Amino acid sequence: MAHTAEIIAVGTELLLGNIANTNAQAISQSLSALGVNVFWHTVVGDNPERLREALDIARRRCDIILTTGGLGPTYDDLTKQTICEAFGQKLVFHPEILEEIRTFYESALHVPMPENNAQQAELPEGCVIFDNPVGTAPGCAFESGGVHVLMLPGPPHEMTTMLRRHAEPYLRRLSREVILSRDIMTFGMGESSVEELLRGEMARMVNPTLATYAKPSEVRLRATAKAASEAEAAAMLDPVERMVRDALGDIVYGVDVSGLAEVCLRLLAERKLTLATAESCTGGLAAERLTAIPGASRVYRGGVVSYWTSVKGDVLRVPREILDTYGPVSEPCARAMAEGARAVTGADIAVSVTGAAGPDPDERGVPVGIVYVGLATRSGTFCRSLDLGRRRRDRIQGLAANHAFDVVRRYLTGLPI
Repeated sequence: MAHTAEIIAVGTELLLGNIANTNAQAISQSLSALGVNVFWHTVVGDNPERLREALDIARRRCDIILTTGGLGPTYDDLTKQTICEAFGQKLVFHPEILEEIRTFYESALHVPMPENNAQQAELPEGCVIFDNPVGTAPGCAFESGGVHVLMLPGPPHEMTTMLRRHAEPYLRRLSREVILSRDIMTFGMGESSVEELLRGEMARMVNPTLATYAKPSEVRLRATAKAASEAEAAAMLDPVERMVRDALGDIVYGVDVSGLAEVCLRLLAERKLTLATAESCTGGLAAERLTAIPGASRVYRGGVVSYWTSVKGDVLRVPREILDTYGPVSEPCARAMAEGARAVTGADIAVSVTGAAGPDPDERGVPVGIVYVGLATRSGTFCRSLDLGRRRRDRIQGLAANHAFDVVRRYLTGLPI
């Protein structure tokens, strides 16, 4: 039997927009892999009446309810009490859990436990207890009237830890199907163009399925299969991936990867090469994406953010005649910036980005969206000229950074730059 779940996030701060509901995203991804259908996300404030109403609706349309938030020690943390009232469950005090909470305060936080934390040791009678090694609020699960209710804490780190350690094993025992997804990442073609090329195949697919998702500056295709086992689902996805690669060619840059930066770092490590960056209009965005990946220091030597023209000349050694004749937003400047970054850092490869990100043209009247990406290597220097259109400034910067990584990827894999 296929299970249907609803996720109820509790917290007024979510409704006010003070924080994003990342917990629902993480839980949905987890449930999808477990073969549990998620049809509804609900967010309610710290209000018992509205939470009770949400629970009454959820129990009528699904057989799994997962809640996050409202398990803390303060007066407005009423999720547990409200759920127990709604399902006729009695709260039972667990002295051993209280001691665990007290120990956490003393050993991890080095402060005495406030007495109001004692209410966190009260849990539904007969429930499966989820311990919380990274926080004070334990979670739990129980079944009532054919509905499984799982309570998880609100802080994302605590929630994801408990989800992996306890909620997933609990739910895995309930589901007989596995849903497996594979993200096929592309760069260089818009979502509508990708969809047009694959529309016929996508329309015919039932299981597995294929859908396009526009990410900032690139397009992701998600292939999803439902089967009795992970191995069977993976076998169903293999021909889908081959079909996409055949249709889209070298704009496919990876599968189940975080982005182009990750692919570039892997390729550099495999070839034992180092990389440097020289950035103008992207303001260090490429460097930021690279250094956000653990292990980047093995291949990334460093970069220069040369926002001022004088820095391009003084630090990156761009010749004055290039800056005077062609300007800082030009192909000769992009080439010289890459060569300068390679010389300054001693890297095997250096990539540069210079352009007009807007909202106004540069001082020489170069239109918004004009970008040049340079690449300096042992075998020569290359340049990609781009007109990214009159987009928002952040969109131009994101696209320009991705083009820089795409140039590196193509060079390292022998593809046309």
